[in-house]
Amino acid sequence: MSSPKKHRVVVGLSGGVDSAVTAHLLKQQGHEVVAIFMKNWEDDDNDEYCSTRQDFLDAASVADVLGIEIEHVNFATEYKDRVFAEFLREYQAGRTPNPDVLCNAEIKFKAFLDHAMRLGAEKIATGHYARVREVDGEFQLLKGLDPLKDQSYFLHRLSQAQMSKAMFPVGHLPKTEVRRIAAEIGLPNAKKKDSTGICFIGERPFREFLNKYLSHQPGPIKDERGRKLGEHVGLSFYTLGQRQGLGIGGVKEKGTPRGGGEHEPWFVAAKDIERNTLIAVQGHDHPLLLSPALEADDLSWIAGRAPATAQAAAKTRYRQADAPCSVAFDVQGRLTLRFPDPQWAVTPGQSAVVYDGEVCLGGGVIAQALSA
Repeated sequence: MSSPKKHRVVVGLSGGVDSAVTAHLLKQQGHEVVAIFMKNWEDDDNDEYCSTRQDFLDAASVADVLGIEIEHVNFATEYKDRVFAEFLREYQAGRTPNPDVLCNAEIKFKAFLDHAMRLGAEKIATGHYARVREVDGEFQLLKGLDPLKDQSYFLHRLSQAQMSKAMFPVGHLPKTEVRRIAAEIGLPNAKKKDSTGICFIGERPFREFLNKYLSHQPGPIKDERGRKLGEHVGLSFYTLGQRQGLGIGGVKEKGTPRGGGEHEPWFVAAKDIERNTLIAVQGHDHPLLLSPALEADDLSWIAGRAPATAQAAAKTRYRQADAPCSVAFDVQGRLTLRFPDPQWAVTPGQSAVVYDGEVCLGGGVIAQALSA
């Protein structure tokens, strides 16, 4: 049996443990490995919240231990034009975008891929928890085997051309094993915490960050019956399903008995852009938070064509179990997903990602939740 083909692979080394172990595994498999550290954000990156400098030092230390070259590449201009500008546009329009999805499609698998190809790479690799499978000359995106870490949701906009160049060596491993390997081979970042912030915001308070970039007009917070509950600081700063930071207590009806539902928490249920009003409801399972269907546009399919299936499963947010749904397209090509079990806080601007078992088919950007 012939051994797998060896490639010149450029690895995106972020300073985190996943990409570090990715580089190690590729070297172990006999590939020629070169590393690139991507700097995607320049504004105020020297303050307390941004870890770019430390991340590069960690990435350089890893490259040193593994004995591979590392190049520091600045993609801040491309990031600002292709990802951040779109992020702000969406927020200004009252939607809640997912910049990590855009970053993968526009930076990691476009700007970075192009740069890697100029360096003579045959493949690029990242530390994403996902897998690639080739079937009859077509590339499929599969979920990572660790269900708690699967990141196929964030990669659903990749094309066949991008998939044909992508390698995800940690996709078949659980996170615990990745950390074990890192410790075993003496990587300096084996115990480094996973980053949780959006790449350009880091761990800084989100509202404080957006404040610098978005105009904001305060307005009323009302319940579904039109009663005023308080004031919001600007619709852009809230997302559907949000519970924290509303600054409102219960509204008690005259004659309501003690111990009723009036002390249930409040959640953002809708944004009335025209009236600059935030609608809040009480209780996690309030009907206004549940949607049996959604419409999505700006569609992207891994195979390069829409799926033929009428039944699939979908996620309407990242950390969510796949929900069975029917799949249909209207004459304009927009996607409609209908769920037997209504979905919670379906949010315009977020991604609806469609699956057939372990295969990620692609998806689109949620345009609106539908009531039926």
